[in-house]
Amino acid sequence: MRVSLFATCLVDLFHGDIGKDTVELLERLGCEIDFPESQTCCGQPAYNSGYVKDAKEAMKNIIKAFEHSEYVVAPSGSCAGMIKEYPKVFKGDPDWEERAQKLADKTYELTQFIVDVLKIENVGAKLKGKATYHTSCHMTRILGVKDAPITLLKNVEGLEFVPLPNKEDCCGFGGTFSVKMAEISEQMVDEKIRHIEETGADYLIGADAGCLMNIGGRALRKERPFKVMHIASVLNNRS
Repeated sequence: MRVSLFATCLVDLFHGDIGKDTVELLERLGCEIDFPESQTCCGQPAYNSGYVKDAKEAMKNIIKAFEHSEYVVAPSGSCAGMIKEYPKVFKGDPDWEERAQKLADKTYELTQFIVDVLKIENVGAKLKGKATYHTSCHMTRILGVKDAPITLLKNVEGLEFVPLPNKEDCCGFGGTFSVKMAEISEQMVDEKIRHIEETGADYLIGADAGCLMNIGGRALRKERPFKVMHIASVLNNRS
């Protein structure tokens, strides 16, 4: 099975380790990975800020970059969710709607791909300690992926999984929201951190780098003891 990695902006610029773990994990599960170098941003920040015309140019580039891929997998529910929205964005466009739909149909978030396509629920990962999971907004509400990450985490050897109170609440990142509404965003992430601490977890795990940067950055400034990890890094851990 041939998989094209959609690295996403945040992984490319800030968290190359997530991309590395994603590739290693998928290769271990039998996939052949390629990386179309023409990929850039999926267009989500511009689109969510109302700059639809500019966003469409980024989207067209993504469509062309992955046009010949068998599967497209991203370690981000948010970015995968944006690609799933492409057919709506290009609805009625004779040149792009069908191409957008074909890309949307073969694009998956990492855990969604492992569970729903590869039909694997235990990847042989190991991690000792107690963990809780942050359900990012776009991944659950736009992409509709809720169960796959939990299924995989519950099968990590040595890991005690505990549910996160008020897990449906946003962490306050929301892309440009955290910049435009910084004071509200700060209150939201502080509330999220309080709920994480209530679980007594050693690890806060998530599937979107933006959320993890927001929660992790705030937790670091407030000197909170839990470690923030992307689920790709957890699933690729075997020691």
